[in-house]
Amino acid sequence: MSLKIYHNPRCSKSRQTLQLLRDKGVEPEIIEYLKTPPTREELEQVLDMLGLEPRQLMRTKEKEYKEQGLADPNLSREQLIDAMLATPKLIERPIVIRDGKAAIGRPPEQVLEIL
Repeated sequence: MSLKIYHNPRCSKSRQTLQLLRDKGVEPEIIEYLKTPPTREELEQVLDMLGLEPRQLMRTKEKEYKEQGLADPNLSREQLIDAMLATPKLIERPIVIRDGKAAIGRPPEQVLEIL
């Protein structure tokens, strides 16, 4: 089974999700997305797999969201994706990907749906 987790080791939900996967006997490829942000293509694929629009995958309570004016409803999909690529901290976490399916680990048990 090929499994990836977009992980932030400082985030408790991300750590809990990683531990849950390991408890199920799965060792995922760990991508610390703050150090190695996704490419535009990867981020668009994740959005497609999740069936979400960019703003739905954004951490809207981060100060960067407010500072960059990202709540503006006139911003395009491309502009929101650009913001996530420039400021990966804005991307919701953790995201687990397996065989063309993705799930956000909020709550961590939600990722079990794609195992």
